[in-house]
Amino acid sequence: MAVRKLKPTTPGQRHKIIGTFDTVTAKAPEKSLVYGGGKSGGRNHDGKMTMRYIGGGHKRKYRVIDFKRNKDGVPATVKTIEYDPNRSARIALLFYADGDKRYILAPEGLQVGQTIVSGVDAAPEVGNALPLLNIPLGTVVHNIELRPGQGAAMARSAGTFAQLTSREDKYAIVKLPSGEIRKILSTCKATVGSVGNSDHALERSGKAGRSRWLGRRPRVRGVAMNPVDHPMGGGEGRASGGHPRSRKGLLAKGYKTRAPKKQSSQYIIERKKK
Repeated sequence: MAVRKLKPTTPGQRHKIIGTFDTVTAKAPEKSLVYGGGKSGGRNHDGKMTMRYIGGGHKRKYRVIDFKRNKDGVPATVKTIEYDPNRSARIALLFYADGDKRYILAPEGLQVGQTIVSGVDAAPEVGNALPLLNIPLGTVVHNIELRPGQGAAMARSAGTFAQLTSREDKYAIVKLPSGEIRKILSTCKATVGSVGNSDHALERSGKAGRSRWLGRRPRVRGVAMNPVDHPMGGGEGRASGGHPRSRKGLLAKGYKTRAPKKQSSQYIIERKKK
C-alpha cells in the first residue's frame, strides 16, 4: 500500500495525499454480507440534536465483519480484498470450504488466493486466528478479544498491532497500540499480523469538502464562542480562553477521567504513555 501526492492544479489538490487502492481487487461488495444503514445526523428519537458536528455525508452500505472468527478448523480462501467506507482498514472476503462467506479485516501481507484458518490447531501465520495461549511470545497480533467468544475489540484500526510479550498464570501480557500493557485471558482469540493499510496515517484530505463527504460538519472552537455557550468563550479581542475545558466545564489536557475504582484496572500493568 502506498500513497500518492497530487499536483497542485487547484487549492484543494495542493495538499491532498490519498491512498492508491492498489491492493483492492473488487469494486462491488458481496450482496449477502451488506445491508443499508441510515444516518441519524446526530439527532435522537425526538429529532433533537444530541451530538454536534454530525450530518450529511455519502450514503454507505454496512459490511458485516466477522470479528469472532469462530469457524474453527474450516479452511478459507481469500477471494477479494475490498474497500470499506465504515473503517480505515481494508477488508478481505473469505470463501470457506463448507460454502460459507465472511468478511474479515485484511492483515498486512494477506494475498488473494491465500488459505487461512482459525482455531486452537491453527499455525501462527498471518491471517490465522487462534487463542493467545497458542501464539508464540513476541508475535505481532491484532483483532484481540477481551472476553472469550465476545469478538475482537482491540487493535482493529488501519496499521495498528499489539505484541504478545509474556504469560502469567492464566493471562497473556499484551502491549497494546497505545503503549498500555495489560493482562488478557489466554483463551481469548487474536489474529496474527498487523492490520493492513498502514499508510492511512499519511493521508491528508486537502479540503473541507472531503470531511463533509465523511459526514463531518464544521467544528467550532470553544474560544470562538460566547460565554453563554462555552467556558472558554468571550473576552475582548482574541482572548486565549483560560484553562482548557470541555463545554461542560471538565478540565481537558491532562485531567484524568478514568473511574478510580473501575473493575478492569486490576488487569492494567502499565498505563498508556501521555
